[in-house]
Parts: sequence; structure tokens; C-alpha cells
Amino acid sequence: MSEVALEEPAAGYRVDAPPSEFAPLIDELYREEVLDARRMPLEQKLILGERLFRWACAVTLAGIRSQNPEADEPECQRILRERIELGKRMGTL
Repeated sequence: MSEVALEEPAAGYRVDAPPSEFAPLIDELYREEVLDARRMPLEQKLILGERLFRWACAVTLAGIRSQNPEADEPECQRILRERIELGKRMGTL
């Protein structure tokens, strides 16, 4: 999407969501986030990307530990690596 397109009023992007009085505000906030991200320096994007990845790994590890209470830390790390590899093969990572 071009910068010009984002300068226009935000259009609804949730096709299946029920109408809400807050939809225009949500759309506007999303548009502002996209514009802020586009202005962000590449170095900051890389740092934030790494932080997001580490956070996602921590959340996933918490889920793995919950699903496998008998697993030790190396086993949980192995399961996490398997899930990351699966995500790569599926094209979601």
C-alpha cells in the first residue's frame, strides 16, 4: 500500500466483524501504527523484531511447559525448535 493511500481516511479491514461504533477509531489507530512503523529507522525495526521474537518464544515456552509438565528445560527447548522449524516449513515464519 502506498503512503498516499494511508493518508486517506482509514477503510474498514474487518470484513466478518460485526459493525461497531468503535470501528472508525480502531481503523484510525491501526493506520497511525502503520505510518509510525514506516517512519521507523531500520535499526530500530531490527531491534524490535528481535524483542518480539524473544517474547513470542517465551510465551510459546510457557505453553509448552504447561502442556508438558514432566518435560525438563532441554526437552522444552527441543519442542520449541521443532515448532519453529514447522512454522518455517509451513511458510508462517
